[in-house]
Amino acid sequence: MEAKERRQHIISLLKSTGKPLTGTVLAKELGVSRQVIVGDVAILRASGAEIYATPQGYVILPVTASGTVTARFACSHSVDRMEEELAIIVDNGGRVLDVSVEHPVYGEIKASLILASRYDLAEFLHKSAKSGAIPLSVVTGGVHLHTVEAPTTDILHKIAAELRALRILLE
Repeated sequence: MEAKERRQHIISLLKSTGKPLTGTVLAKELGVSRQVIVGDVAILRASGAEIYATPQGYVILPVTASGTVTARFACSHSVDRMEEELAIIVDNGGRVLDVSVEHPVYGEIKASLILASRYDLAEFLHKSAKSGAIPLSVVTGGVHLHTVEAPTTDILHKIAAELRALRILLE
């Protein structure tokens, strides 16, 4: 399979599964190394493909249904409260799309999360612990932003209220 055909197949696989696929899974499916997949995804993203690298793998987000709303929440807390914060969002029907911090040298640094359930959250926390990676918010003393998607503004308001009550939401 030639590179161009392989890249189109990556797009097809990501669109058809509707769930994240790791580089390793894609590599096995296409009979190449994981590094080839990483390069292919970089080329696809540079050409405009909306492929997100999440802790669960690569994903192309489905087009959101009309009526879905998003908000950015400015938050601050210690690392040991990360699970509590993210659980509030997913338990109330929100989907955590990303996390970002404002770095003093590099400007905004953003990472895709795509967490929509307790299962997604548990997987994210497991990978974080296993890898020893520190959260982006450590760079800014706990201050960070989350883009959150929800079916209604009422859900976003409920999430904000719960984060506010726990003194996680910055206002």
